[in-house]
Amino acid sequence: MIPRLSRATLVGALAGAGDRPDVTGPPVEPARTGVVHLGLGAFHRAHQAVLTEDAAAATGDDRWGVLGVTQRSARVVEQLTPQDGLYGVLTLDRERTDLRVVGTLRDAVFPGTGTARVLAQVASPDTHVVTLTVTEKGYRLRPDGRADLSDEDVRADLAALRDRDDAPARSATGLLVRALDRRRRADAGPLTVVCCDNLTGNGRVLAAVVDDLLTAAGDDDLRAWVQAAVRFPSTMVDRIVPATTPEHHAHAERLLGLRDEALVVGEPYTQWVLEDAFAGPRPAWERAGATLTADVAPYERAKLRLLNATHSLLAYAGALRGHATIADAVADDELRGWAVAFTDTDVLPTLRAPDGTDLVAYRDTVLHRFANPATGHTTVQVATDGSAKLPQRLLTTVRDRLAAGAVPEHAALVVAAWAAYVRAASSGTLVVAGRRVPLDDPLADVLAAAVAGPPARLADRLLAVEPVFGDLAEHAGFRAAVASALRTFPVA
Repeated sequence: MIPRLSRATLVGALAGAGDRPDVTGPPVEPARTGVVHLGLGAFHRAHQAVLTEDAAAATGDDRWGVLGVTQRSARVVEQLTPQDGLYGVLTLDRERTDLRVVGTLRDAVFPGTGTARVLAQVASPDTHVVTLTVTEKGYRLRPDGRADLSDEDVRADLAALRDRDDAPARSATGLLVRALDRRRRADAGPLTVVCCDNLTGNGRVLAAVVDDLLTAAGDDDLRAWVQAAVRFPSTMVDRIVPATTPEHHAHAERLLGLRDEALVVGEPYTQWVLEDAFAGPRPAWERAGATLTADVAPYERAKLRLLNATHSLLAYAGALRGHATIADAVADDELRGWAVAFTDTDVLPTLRAPDGTDLVAYRDTVLHRFANPATGHTTVQVATDGSAKLPQRLLTTVRDRLAAGAVPEHAALVVAAWAAYVRAASSGTLVVAGRRVPLDDPLADVLAAAVAGPPARLADRLLAVEPVFGDLAEHAGFRAAVASALRTFPVA
């Protein structure tokens, strides 16, 4: 039986690895917990936790250990606790494979059994930062981006806030406002709350949600304290973190000689952009490669329009051609040409380069990353939830180009690829890698009805789906461009 990773077994494993550069241990051991993180999934462990450890190592500051808080289950806690919070990050690329053991997690808790521990840690004067990666769904938002006060879990947490008890938290935002209340009552000082989820203007969105919840709770004193003492900087995060497979586990075991139940996998590329608006002390993340800026929006816009929209194009067009992975789609010369033409002709004219960033070089980096077969991103995986993704990723570009007097024909090709994908998936005729692919979208029924019927009017019917396209259906030039682009794809 291969020994399991722990602080006791790691010493011998690293000694056995000798000076191998592809296996490394934690560069620093935190003495205190200065960060509480909500949403202890693979992305946080491969991204913010790594940069936080690097920042501490670069400055010799041992204050920045992390208390990780899971959301839906105790599974990650069960993986990490026997390992003393240690886990490996396996970095894979065509030119690089290495394993790094991360030690910045001082503890991990599940709110179902550990809410009291979370509230106490946020109320500690040692804690200065709360970070979140709970996915867009974790914020319990209404369509207008404000807090959904009808959500039963949110209402239960607001009741616990009013009663000031330690009942198990049922929502991330509810847990956060209860923790803020505990910190205020402990007089533990100001706090910075850093949202790291893919929401446009995520700091402002989270601040508004917190204010909505406190207004609903009727606690004017707490609301006033939050407005005065808590900051919500916006951020942009980026690293591809594929699901960990049995093959990944076996590879890591060969490198380290230990079994790691909490292993995560990542690509070499990492980006973190943070608005420089903190309430108090923070890790020196800029020493670990993060970017501190007065305005995150240009970085966020570049990522959405260059990376995410291109991802969608390759997913839809790639799946229609039978390509199983994004890497396969990028290797298709015609599809890669479409991606370059789309970004050069329609996207780049709408962007302002943030802080002197070379956006063409950024685009090339994106395509290089997509070509990495180790990420394992499937076209079908990326193609999900198009009705929710395309308005932010693509249609903002369309509107900007139309406002500038140009019809974005390459962006219309992306819409056409999505239309053809939706039609094939909803009709049961889409087959990728030998498997029939259904339509996975929150508006699946609406979209299926829109794309059914004669192909001749497909563009008109799809653009009439108002929750996705809004008033774009009224633009005759764009409708014509989508209809023309649809001829590129076989539509039965």
